[in-house]
Amino acid sequence: MLRNSKKHLILIFKIVTPILLFGAGFYVGDRYSDNFGIQKLSSISNKEPALPVTADFAPFWKTWNLINEKFVDGHASSTGTTTAAYKAAYKPVSDQEKIYGAISGLVKSLGDPYTTFLPPNEAEMFQNDINGSFQGVGMEVGLKSDLLTVIAPLEGTPAKKAGIRSGDKIVKIDDKSTVGMSVEEAVKMIRGPRGTSVTLSILREGEKDILTIKVTRDTITIPVMDIGESKSVGKDGSLRNGKGGTVSDENNNGLRKDGIFVMRLYNFSAPSPDFFREALKKFEVSGSNKLILDLRGNPGGFLEAAVEISSWFLPSDKVVVREVINKEGDEKIHRSKGYDIFNENLKMAILIDKGSASASEILAGALSEHGVAKLIGEQSFGKGSVQELISVTSDTYVKMTIAKWLTPGGKSISLSGLTPDIIVPITKEDVLKGNDPQMDRAAKLLLEGK
Repeated sequence: MLRNSKKHLILIFKIVTPILLFGAGFYVGDRYSDNFGIQKLSSISNKEPALPVTADFAPFWKTWNLINEKFVDGHASSTGTTTAAYKAAYKPVSDQEKIYGAISGLVKSLGDPYTTFLPPNEAEMFQNDINGSFQGVGMEVGLKSDLLTVIAPLEGTPAKKAGIRSGDKIVKIDDKSTVGMSVEEAVKMIRGPRGTSVTLSILREGEKDILTIKVTRDTITIPVMDIGESKSVGKDGSLRNGKGGTVSDENNNGLRKDGIFVMRLYNFSAPSPDFFREALKKFEVSGSNKLILDLRGNPGGFLEAAVEISSWFLPSDKVVVREVINKEGDEKIHRSKGYDIFNENLKMAILIDKGSASASEILAGALSEHGVAKLIGEQSFGKGSVQELISVTSDTYVKMTIAKWLTPGGKSISLSGLTPDIIVPITKEDVLKGNDPQMDRAAKLLLEGK
């Protein structure tokens, strides 16, 4: 199975430095999906535009002056009819807040759900996220076909326990419709302090009626990966089983009874490559040549993590992903680092579903197109773009789409996601009975070769 054990043991302790990250939307648990680590930050200058602006700004300034001269807050006037009552209830909008509103509208006009302006309050919330404040329901949401969609609930979180599923469309948050609502607005409504609750109205494929699901918020611990069928890995850095052992614990060997080694990767966070290497050591010790990598419900994370993990399976200089970096279609090619420790005896299957997004699609697409693994499950989410966080002022940012991703063969991930080699749906009956036909089909492929 291994090409060179000495090579393996040397590389297994290689230090990984994450470079760039990307994801599908927001974690609704005080966690920004693009933020498993330090996000790429840039600043912009106040220089004049490189190209002349041909737009007519007169309507903007006319509207600005009309607001200043004529606007009356109708909501404030409902508290009383006297001038004193109105003044007491009226909360004027500052000129700076109007500017922020105008920038938000400018960014929204691009029609990209992943490009957004973060005014001071949202920027502060963002900083709290990356500093480790994890209270909410524990799921990632984004926009798909202009509908607020659950990309993936995190394992072991309130959202997962309440029955939220990948692909669920959120049509109402408490009593407010999500039609026209941005991801940022939705996140602010769904997240909140531990012990409080939020009610979500869900439109689910296969269900005739809208489902009403109440979720009680909690402190969110984001898992990294499992090996085997019941072991878990905490974000605190310890791979553990139900008894608190580590990944090297002899009882935590990752093997099914049929000799298949199973890894489940929940995200491509900064520590993910380290955990993956530890799991590879267990795979080597097991003596198995059959591997199932479960990427279902994995919403993505660092690009570098996807490249690092791909490198264990691909020769040096093999393309992992193509990055289209400008309007002219110029590409930056991300290649394998060439660890390539496995020989042709490796039998591998990757499980994907509608919750597999961004980095998951890059890893799965690369290993599939290079003939390393077969994809089994359902169509992936289709998140093939990267966002950069750019500072506008000292306390505001623009999160902007700056590139899109193509598989090694040039397939656009954003257009339709990845289509499995073997399509296996999971039915409502499977869920009720606790069956996993996708895992079963992957096992059959590896054991029987068909």
